[in-house]
Amino acid sequence: MQVFISQLNSYTRSNFVFFLVVILTAINGSLYAQKTDTAKKVNISILKTIRFESLQTDSGVINKFIGDVQLQQAESIMYCDSAYLNQKTNNLEAFSNVKIVQPGGTEAMSDYLRYTGNIKLAFMKGNVSLTDGKSKLWCTELTYDLTTKTGTYDQGGTLQNDATTVSSNSGVYDVKNKDSRFKGNVIITDPQYNIKSDDLGYNTETKVIRFFSPSVVLGDKSKLVTSSGTYDSKNEIAHFISRSSITDADQYLEADTINYDKHTGNGDATGHVISIDTAQHSTLYCGHADYNGKNHKLLAVDKPVLKQMNGADSLFMRADTFYSAPVPKKSFKKDSTITTEKRTEKSLRHTGKTKKQIKRQETEPATDTTVAIDSTSPRFFIGYHHVLIFSDSLQGKCDSISYSQADSILRMMKSPAAWAHNSQITGDTIILKMDSGKLKSIFVPNNALLVTRSGPPKAQMFDQVQGKTLTAHFANNAITYMVVYPNAESIFFPKDEKNQYLGVNQGTSEKMKVYFKNQKVDRIILEQEPHNTMTPLNQVNISTTRLSRFIWLEDVRPKSREELFK
Repeated sequence: MQVFISQLNSYTRSNFVFFLVVILTAINGSLYAQKTDTAKKVNISILKTIRFESLQTDSGVINKFIGDVQLQQAESIMYCDSAYLNQKTNNLEAFSNVKIVQPGGTEAMSDYLRYTGNIKLAFMKGNVSLTDGKSKLWCTELTYDLTTKTGTYDQGGTLQNDATTVSSNSGVYDVKNKDSRFKGNVIITDPQYNIKSDDLGYNTETKVIRFFSPSVVLGDKSKLVTSSGTYDSKNEIAHFISRSSITDADQYLEADTINYDKHTGNGDATGHVISIDTAQHSTLYCGHADYNGKNHKLLAVDKPVLKQMNGADSLFMRADTFYSAPVPKKSFKKDSTITTEKRTEKSLRHTGKTKKQIKRQETEPATDTTVAIDSTSPRFFIGYHHVLIFSDSLQGKCDSISYSQADSILRMMKSPAAWAHNSQITGDTIILKMDSGKLKSIFVPNNALLVTRSGPPKAQMFDQVQGKTLTAHFANNAITYMVVYPNAESIFFPKDEKNQYLGVNQGTSEKMKVYFKNQKVDRIILEQEPHNTMTPLNQVNISTTRLSRFIWLEDVRPKSREELFK
């Protein structure tokens, strides 16, 4: 009270009235606050103004403050050029250069403010901004709760956080917890990525983005599509829990859930996984896959199927597990050739070698190699257990398999069987060579056997050739001829010009050449120590006319690509 009285000497009569009102207001407010302590009501008090007016209205006395106005409620201070305060309702209207300052560096600014003091709710309009000192929100209209420090807008707004900008039709910005939620035409712009969505959340401190609707994330060379999940843009960790896809220059990944850590390169995909290598024209389907984006290695389980595009004929391979990685590129380092006599003589003195030895050593390539990893490099695949192979021209079955896109060589191991039209080939290992999408050759290095059905199924007639090794050559995915060597044996049902059976031809030799016509055995040539017999059909038991390693596996032959996906 003494402070105010001492100031009366320098103020006019009107100022005296103003300060008297302030004193009475403060006293009444203090008494009123004590009576309504349970309601936690905090009155708005005036700190500073140039001019004061008191207006009598139907709703009570309204105090008008003009010029450099400062008001306070609890720890919040409000600034403006002019204001109307209803002391009874504790409501305020402020005009021009409005600013609300709260502890912790929070500031809200606008052209106009309508404030409900009892619930500490502000409606701000015109050039609105809200900041915590680091991030800043701009919009045309904002409803701001001073208690929770939460701003809500629905007429369009933009949030700036470091180099990241978020704009949307509507949004909620929680200054205290740094959380925000944006809806309607949401666009995030960042030096590392751009995002389009209709509903997402963003934390300005952790920089974690939450997706609540179909969204597209565009990177420098990548595209992400998801509807639900999170992306930690600071640590570059993704966790997508709805059907999502990731596309870059040469790869495409789609799954029900995807997790990825860019720093470690580790990631996994689960649920109807589709991984496409556009550079190598291959697609991997599986239930779950673990992969590393740095070394480009992948492990697929849960019914994985690999599809390799071979022109118009696609090759499908199924296994219990598939492992895949880029084929290493080996680069040899060479020492520069020492041609000067001076350096050669120096080497002679230190090593005791001849000039010829020194020059040869210095021009030979180094034994050490370096491995270059490239996502566009051809890949190799290794499949383990219960392998099935299907294409229109080739089918196969074995326990394990390896396939390299670098040389298009397919290796079938452990009880393998391969079928090409009417022919079945078995052995300890089967090696298939592809070229330009077509089967060029099959090589069996040990215990080779070829079986081809001759005649109707009920006749149980089979042309058979076996030996240690077998090399079959193909044209247009059909066998043209093969070479069996050594220890070759054959059982063959030849026909005459009228397509009538001549009998059973049984032969042995060190080497055999088998020629095909219309995908059936046409003739066999015995080379090196040949022995051959012909027996009429009526003199043999056809059902027992079999070579020692004869086996017919038609029942386990894949009949369609759908079998591989069951």
